[in-house]
Amino acid sequence: MFFRRRRIYLDYASATPVLPEALSALEQASGVNGNPGAIHSEGVRAARLLQESREKIALELACKAREIVFVSGGTEANNLAILGFLRKLELKGIDISKTHWITSAIEHPSVLECFSEVERRGGLVSHVNPDGRGIIAAETVGKALRKETVFVSIQWANHEIGTIQPIRDIRAAIKAHEEKSGTSVIFHSDFGQAPLYLSPQVHSLGVDIASLDSGKLYGPRGIGCVYLNNRAELARVIFGGGQERGLRAGTENVALAAGFAEAFSMIGKERERESKRVREMRGELARELASAVPSMVINGDLKHSLPHILNVSVPNVSSEYVTLQFDRAGIAISTKSACREGEESRSHVVEALAAASEALAKEAGNNWRAQNTLRFSLGRDTSATDIKNVSQMFEKSLAMIKR
Repeated sequence: MFFRRRRIYLDYASATPVLPEALSALEQASGVNGNPGAIHSEGVRAARLLQESREKIALELACKAREIVFVSGGTEANNLAILGFLRKLELKGIDISKTHWITSAIEHPSVLECFSEVERRGGLVSHVNPDGRGIIAAETVGKALRKETVFVSIQWANHEIGTIQPIRDIRAAIKAHEEKSGTSVIFHSDFGQAPLYLSPQVHSLGVDIASLDSGKLYGPRGIGCVYLNNRAELARVIFGGGQERGLRAGTENVALAAGFAEAFSMIGKERERESKRVREMRGELARELASAVPSMVINGDLKHSLPHILNVSVPNVSSEYVTLQFDRAGIAISTKSACREGEESRSHVVEALAAASEALAKEAGNNWRAQNTLRFSLGRDTSATDIKNVSQMFEKSLAMIKR
């Protein structure tokens, strides 16, 4: 029998609800009518509020406020980082066909599509594969580096399986290559939802460019930012005015920036406590699901992943069917990245894990693992009771399928 007392939301990796504090900051800032580019009092007030938001975000990233560029979200942030760098090279008169770029096979679609555009414009792109746990080894990136390499983009934590990448070690491999070859390689990372549970101090992490999305961090949707240090030069990809250091044309949304900054500040205060809480609940959920289906496979490595994501594959089960059953029962989960829902029947992330070993490659020969993925992602409102109810629903769904 389905329970309908309240919906259980376990798709925080797709989108987080807006924190009340962030919503309050947004609403207050909405009362500021001026354009930040105007010199009258209203404009000056808007510019001051925008700068305060920039400084608040910079504090969380441990960087300078001038290193923050506001954009419309994570997808635009990745486009500005990758294609903005490409266009800068073109403007310098560099032959793109003589440049080499590195990314991983398990990046977010907004990164992979940008690299497809790099290839269409003549660049040579290498896609490095993860190991069976979904980890991109620094040695793997190091071996892929060439004298022609100009840009490396490796996501900090995967959006589907949660695996955390060793980006400090990757930065070290890039630095060793730069010293040996006498070249410069820009290191970009899609931070996505990693700052929810990992301290995002950019200088200690060693990245030159980082992409962030407010909508993954309990802030309002429709805004994000790019961190950009003085090693990286970008050109604009949206044309118009000279806002955001001339890199992002268009009047800045002061209210969304205020909401984003407040949410980022709030999650920083709760990061350690919330990480411990959701990790314990995820562990319980993993045990319950594995008990119900011993043949279930956990994709990724729970010891080296964000604490809130559990991605599993169940043989002989349609993930879309289970997801819809859950939805009718009042539970929201997903099959893979929301950006790919409805586009492909397989998870490109889980499919890439098969390249790690011959055994996994044989196992994925019929693509069952990549086709039958379910992603549970927990968050602030998830309770132990929710986990119990989800586990029960999982068993009921499988029982229905068997019948």
